[in-house]
Amino acid sequence: MRTILCVLTILWCGWAGVRAQSLRPIQLDAPDKSRGTAVMKALSDRHSERTFADRMLSHKDLSDLLWAANGINRPDGKRTAASAMNKQDVDVYVFTKEGAYLYDAKAHRLDPVAEGDHRPLIAGSQTFVNEAPVCLLLVTDYSRFGTSGSEEHRKLMGAFDAGLVSQNVALFCSGCGLVNVPRASMDTAALKKLLKLSDTQLPVINQPIGYPK
Repeated sequence: MRTILCVLTILWCGWAGVRAQSLRPIQLDAPDKSRGTAVMKALSDRHSERTFADRMLSHKDLSDLLWAANGINRPDGKRTAASAMNKQDVDVYVFTKEGAYLYDAKAHRLDPVAEGDHRPLIAGSQTFVNEAPVCLLLVTDYSRFGTSGSEEHRKLMGAFDAGLVSQNVALFCSGCGLVNVPRASMDTAALKKLLKLSDTQLPVINQPIGYPK
């Protein structure tokens, strides 16, 4: 009996390991820098939306969205979103029904972090979030500021930088036919555990994103 249990345990662990590794990196398309409406039109149309069409973002829209959020826009590695002292402290995580990914701006690629639909951790009691095909989670790692100022000041700088990324996302959505809503409520403790974040990595803003319904 003990032998059978050991075999079953080994088989279960092997299956779980394969399942955890079933997500694959997603190479994104080069950004289309000529698309979208004029800046003033995007500002005029910008609004928060809490209903979404029942379809996934196209590969092109997802690629351009992430580059607009915090991609590299200059040969020296600087980003589309400014950051305090150019510390580039904000990481962008992407949640879909398949899993959670981390955006690698240098490779312009999504790297898998956790398989499964974890959007409810972002949604909490606001279940409309679960209907958004993509949820971005903006995480500041305020350790990248070194010892500049107090810890509270470093957290404040990180929140400021996350706000800049969030506004990039909102303007891209407004100018390119997507809808979104920036939010601060989420299950922070569960997200930190899921994503294996350190003590200095702080989830600040999340943005459910999709096509208009």
